[in-house]
Amino acid sequence: MTESEFLYHTSCDNCSSSDANSVYSDGHAYCFSCNTTTQGQSTMELTPITKQESNFIKGEHLPLNKRKINLDTVQKYNYQVGAWFARPCHIANYYNDSKELVAQKLRYPSKDFQWLGNPKEAGLFGQETCKGRGKYLTVCEGEIDALTMSQSMDNNKWDVVSIKTGAAGAKKDIQKSLEFLEGYENVIFMFDQDEHGQKAALECAKLLTPNKAKIASLPLKDPNEMLLAGKQDKLVKAMWDAKPYRPDGIVLGSEIFEEIMKEDKYVTAQYPFKSLNDKTHGLRKGELTTITAGTGVGKSSFCRHVALDLLKQDFGVGYIALEESIKRSALGIMGVHLKKPLHLTREGISETQLQETFKSTIGNGNFYLYNHFGNTVADSLLNKIRYLAKSCEVDFVVLDHLHMALSALGDEHTNDERKLIDYFVSKLRTLVEETGIGVILISHLRRSEGDKGFEDGKEVTMNSLRGSASIGQLSDLIISISRDIKSDKKLANLTILKNRFSGETGKACTLLYDLDTGCLSETTPDVLDDY
Repeated sequence: MTESEFLYHTSCDNCSSSDANSVYSDGHAYCFSCNTTTQGQSTMELTPITKQESNFIKGEHLPLNKRKINLDTVQKYNYQVGAWFARPCHIANYYNDSKELVAQKLRYPSKDFQWLGNPKEAGLFGQETCKGRGKYLTVCEGEIDALTMSQSMDNNKWDVVSIKTGAAGAKKDIQKSLEFLEGYENVIFMFDQDEHGQKAALECAKLLTPNKAKIASLPLKDPNEMLLAGKQDKLVKAMWDAKPYRPDGIVLGSEIFEEIMKEDKYVTAQYPFKSLNDKTHGLRKGELTTITAGTGVGKSSFCRHVALDLLKQDFGVGYIALEESIKRSALGIMGVHLKKPLHLTREGISETQLQETFKSTIGNGNFYLYNHFGNTVADSLLNKIRYLAKSCEVDFVVLDHLHMALSALGDEHTNDERKLIDYFVSKLRTLVEETGIGVILISHLRRSEGDKGFEDGKEVTMNSLRGSASIGQLSDLIISISRDIKSDKKLANLTILKNRFSGETGKACTLLYDLDTGCLSETTPDVLDDY
């Protein structure tokens, strides 16, 4: 007997051992259980095998009944059933660009496989059956799925191929056959619906000309599973419904008609000032609103009024005032409700009134404060806002103010204020998009040039914002407050500098500050005339 190499263990027909029979490269087998030797020819019982000069094997074209694949389909793809050294297998034949047989993939019942020939020279499975051009080509993850899809598409009238080595080698397979794939107007990747298959489909789609690749989505794992489940119609529909691959965020306009027809449902709150609502159409979740003014003009007072009104409208509010204690913030909002500056005096206010006010405002369960003293305010502040949005489910967060929030960022990032503002505001904007909350941000103004400052009633413009243009670029709404703090008339003009929602800008209203009550109110026309 010529020397030969051991190939694999298999069952023995003589003693019924399940794995003691050893098969060798010259075709003979020896059972170590019953000590029986069989020659190569006597072991080939399932299908006669003839060795070709190229060392390929030949099987038979048989319908794959367990897979519901008919004879016409296996004949089209020259997909055979045979055996390799008495080991039953399926034979997938692979061809090069000249349609010459260059490799065979043998698949065994145990689902392992081996190659004969040179798979590196081969194109995709089934490539030799295709026209190489046309409107549609479907690419599957395995040979059986390619047979399934071809059979399902008008009985093998459409071009269908599969990659050679599964999801792991999909990208390399597609790269090698890129010229062939580019001949089609639409290439549909119908890979397995597991994580590996979908990841591979994305990698392959990126290789093709933009708008050529599409990715199919199936309700079951793969095409053959769909066929076996009697869902052939849904399989075909999945091919036609495959979505074009585009980089994240790119959407084709023709695909969004249904989205356009849906009525937008903005969650809108009202400001406590009618004229401001008329100009802004209210305060919306999912927007970044910036309030800006000179020092001492009334930014914080304005925000307390807004926070109280949001609570009255049953919205959840997070209140982060970085230049005052939580007690001062609480008394400020309760004071607006009672029309009394409680941080200065509680004269005339009973304990019962305070308790009732507390329960109906900051103690109603919808109001959260941030006790920041002694804590670092930097990136952690963004995490606090995210916590308020996701864990506390607040609708709006007031952050007073931006430049105080940057105080601890300098050590961590840079001492350049403009870069700090760019960093923080962009992160805050992303957080608004991520969580869907509304954020009311107080921002300071830069130092005024000339004799008249913003505290003297100088008009505020977008260029007046301190530090960085990113505040103006990333805010949805910018409201400026201007007044002459030396004037006996405690009047403040509110101006809309930017309004992304409706585009309406300009003067919104004038507010009167009452020293006795500590409250703001809209002025009457006669007061406006005197201003």
